Amino acid sequence: MRTILHRSALIFQVLVVSWLIAFGEYCFQVPPNRIGYGESTGYQLKIIQECVTLTVFVMFAWLYLGERIRWNYALSFLFVVGAVVSAFWEKL
Repeated sequence: MRTILHRSALIFQVLVVSWLIAFGEYCFQVPPNRIGYGESTGYQLKIIQECVTLTVFVMFAWLYLGERIRWNYALSFLFVVGAVVSAFWEKL
């Protein structure tokens, strides 16, 4: 049902909602990047940023689109978390 609703929305509505989602995501990314640079490298911050982006998208797909998280998606997410761990390995 939700899929039908968001496909029938006006393009202006879709753009506004998309930008609101992106704004919320950036609110979680920009302050840590600004604070963290110097303590962490740009590469490390980017890897964390990708993890945040993935988390926001997973929540959107699960809550709004009603999609289930399959085992292969969960495994892929664990690989991204593994990338974060390996990027900070020298600090552990």
